[in-house]
Amino acid sequence: MSHYHYLIVGGGMAAYAAIRGIRAVDPDGSIGLVSGESYPPYKRPPLSKGLWRGKPLDKIWYPLDAFRVILHLGRRVETLDLSKKTVTDDQGNDYRFDKLLIATGGDVVRLPFGGDEIIYFRDLTDYHRLLALSGQKQRFAVIGGGFIGSEIAAALAMNGKQVTMLFPEQGIGASLFPGDLVHFLNDYYRAHGVDVLPSQLVTGLERDRQGLCLIARGRAGGAELRIETDAVVAGIGIRPNVSLAERAGLAVDNGIVVDALLRSGHPDIYAAGDVANFYNPALDRRMRAEHEDAALTMGECAGRNMAGDASSYYHLPYFYSDLFELGYEAVGRIDSRLEMVEDWMEPFKKGVIYYLQQDRVRGVLLWNVWDRLGAARALIAEPGPFTPADVAGMLVS
Repeated sequence: MSHYHYLIVGGGMAAYAAIRGIRAVDPDGSIGLVSGESYPPYKRPPLSKGLWRGKPLDKIWYPLDAFRVILHLGRRVETLDLSKKTVTDDQGNDYRFDKLLIATGGDVVRLPFGGDEIIYFRDLTDYHRLLALSGQKQRFAVIGGGFIGSEIAAALAMNGKQVTMLFPEQGIGASLFPGDLVHFLNDYYRAHGVDVLPSQLVTGLERDRQGLCLIARGRAGGAELRIETDAVVAGIGIRPNVSLAERAGLAVDNGIVVDALLRSGHPDIYAAGDVANFYNPALDRRMRAEHEDAALTMGECAGRNMAGDASSYYHLPYFYSDLFELGYEAVGRIDSRLEMVEDWMEPFKKGVIYYLQQDRVRGVLLWNVWDRLGAARALIAEPGPFTPADVAGMLVS
């Protein structure tokens, strides 16, 4: 049985950041990592962004050699014994730990049809598969108008592919952005060659000698829509992978519930990244964040705490995206159900959108506005009260 001072279950960005955090405090304690992927930890955002713009693949790898980590790849941890402080993987291997980090991320939401014909874009294997298809095929259907769907559709279109987007919402980013920005994005993608089909429920996928046929129907009814395509990519969200924690009896509620030190209810077991449900004092609510900044900051904090530090995780993560020539950064609660105040310097090209609830700023979207994240976080932390008239102009001039 392997025995590690620090054992990490999961091989994503939070896992790498935890390794870095451990070594910042403890240069010598043994570190083991067990991951279902066949690759060591790597940067995820380039998979749907920079790699499609010509960035080299070798830039995604994190430097691990100096951290002296023992990697156990291609193995999934299935059981966690709290009393014995051991985990067991799907090959029957046992690992004992002094401190454990659960960084198991999320499982993609899958459609009830299509099987392996649909690429649920999530990891490096998915990237390699889609890249190979893009070198052979021309027609691509992208299911989903959210974060991954919008980035993949743009990436494929920029590489000369014929792209059709389908989603049940009224437009791209409908759950995040004001309605007029959503409609602008629909037209913006169409101007870049993407066939955007909003308010469509995908109901099936068939294969015949001609290729694939995606079947959809409008949310309000109407005739069945059949789209001939060479490949299908789906980005319709993830669910936190809490099965290991749940079976072990740890608290689970939209992720693994952690305290300010990122402990999961057991003094020697931590959680970080997509799978962790943490409290943020600026928003005064528990939350989960599925983006790079959360993975890196939370992972590092958990790693340091595992090694003897005692730092509270009160960071408010941000996320970002690139959509053809447009880009944005967003922090806090970006939710189109909140009251939104649009403050455009140039309509739909440059500006700030404030998200208000109960006279406080709960989120800020920086649309082609840069170097204002610190100011946005400070504004979210302010108790207010703020009216829409108060916030206009606060972060742009």
